[in-house]
Amino acid sequence: MARIVEAGSRPADLNDESLSPRDATDEEIESLRHVVDKLPRKVWVSLIVSGAERFTYYTITTPWQNYIQNAPGDGAVPGSLGLGQSRATMIFNAFYLFYYLVPIPVALVSDAWLGRYAVLCISLSLYFCGTLVQFITSLPSLFHYESGLAGLVLSMILIGIGVGGTKAAITPFIGDQYPVKPAQVKTLATGERVIIDRTLTLQYVYNVYYWITNIAALSILASTYLEKEQRYPAQGGVLLKAGKVLAYAIHDKFKIDAARPRYQLEKHNRAVPWTDRFVTEIKSGLRACQVMAWFVLFHLGINQMTNNLVSQAGEMQLDSFPNDGIQVLNPIACVLLGPVIQKILYPTLTRYQIPFGPLMRMTMAFFTMAATFAYAAGVQKMIYNSGPCYEAPLVCPAAQRVGQPALPNRIKVWVQTPIYVILAVSEIFGFVTLSEYSYSKAPKDMRTVVQSMRQLSAGIGSAIGIALGPVSRDPKVLWMDVGLAVSLALSGVLFWAVMGHLEKDKEDLDTMYLSEDQDRAAHTGVEAGSGSKN
Repeated sequence: MARIVEAGSRPADLNDESLSPRDATDEEIESLRHVVDKLPRKVWVSLIVSGAERFTYYTITTPWQNYIQNAPGDGAVPGSLGLGQSRATMIFNAFYLFYYLVPIPVALVSDAWLGRYAVLCISLSLYFCGTLVQFITSLPSLFHYESGLAGLVLSMILIGIGVGGTKAAITPFIGDQYPVKPAQVKTLATGERVIIDRTLTLQYVYNVYYWITNIAALSILASTYLEKEQRYPAQGGVLLKAGKVLAYAIHDKFKIDAARPRYQLEKHNRAVPWTDRFVTEIKSGLRACQVMAWFVLFHLGINQMTNNLVSQAGEMQLDSFPNDGIQVLNPIACVLLGPVIQKILYPTLTRYQIPFGPLMRMTMAFFTMAATFAYAAGVQKMIYNSGPCYEAPLVCPAAQRVGQPALPNRIKVWVQTPIYVILAVSEIFGFVTLSEYSYSKAPKDMRTVVQSMRQLSAGIGSAIGIALGPVSRDPKVLWMDVGLAVSLALSGVLFWAVMGHLEKDKEDLDTMYLSEDQDRAAHTGVEAGSGSKN
């Protein structure tokens, strides 16, 4: 019999079969330390592909604000089309709105017809075509205003479809690569017995995903300086059944439990082609969508990094650094802070039994982002308090110099640094947790659809950004930052008040019915064995 070595005992023999994982008992799950599982190779491949996509995205889109806003030869800040800050910001937000709306039809095609793998291949191909169009039409030897504008529009459409499709499919696709299995006991070489925890592993996967994303985002620096499989078959019937479940729920005063088979049979005398389990999964997915709906203003705040904060930097002393390059501090901060939060903060809070579940983490994301824009408003006020142009940076007569770029206000661009650092904390608490939460709560065959709801909330945020275009100019932009800070703080309070009760729901849909499925399979096997004996 294999010898089980308790934590604190002498190390186990490396050849001892006790080192092999086995299913954990409820008592072991409660008493033993929980650890992250070793990730399969296909998870790492998926993560690397996602990083390559983000590298391309930031390389192409980071220069757009300058490209659209500024005219050629404007001085220290590069540009091509010369449409001004307000129009540039509105165009950029229109692009965001478009690519955040794309995932909805793409998700339906993915989950009902093609599957995630095929959607990823098609989306990445369109993505490539869009980047090629942007590259060719912006070449100095070929550029003129009409072709540059037409090329920008076409590339934005192709890239928007490509990015939208990729964003809808890649997050659930990555999670799908980690197999579903019950909590298992593993004896380490040190002799300690630990629980391999699927929830912790998925949390780790999406933290690595975000970490790789921000490594890829370092392409911002290079682009701004250059400027100066596992295939999952689709289950089409799932969406049709889900639609009927929702229709029945709406008919019975928006009560999702009214769609359960027993209720339908007793109240309406009709049999339905789904189970209680399916309704429970839809209910869980709707909760995930509810959580995503709160992130509208959060996405609006994130979008400021690529437009108004770039313009704010252009009004400050750059010391030969590109004004759209300062945002590289954000991915650097994410890369540095991500492991600190994952490996130090979360385990420390767990050790001292301080609750910090997904809903609390997302609540903190709203508060930290509110602090970001409170600080950004302070920076804008410092710009307006500095000469030579005060509330009219770069355009007053005192800033104009013959044959030289206009003088910025006398404040260093590095004052913006805390903005990008605090934003990094917000993204880790917000986006990483939202990815983990939405994946664990969504029905398996509807994860792309649920993920597209996140993109819809981002699209609404971009639409609000378009509406705010007229105030994205000096000196009104100061009050936009103040409004964002206040709105995000209020959103955090309301989010916790309305959604905080979901913190106690710790079930992962993949594992909720796992033991039930295993019992059914075992029972089927026993019956088959009995039949063979008769």
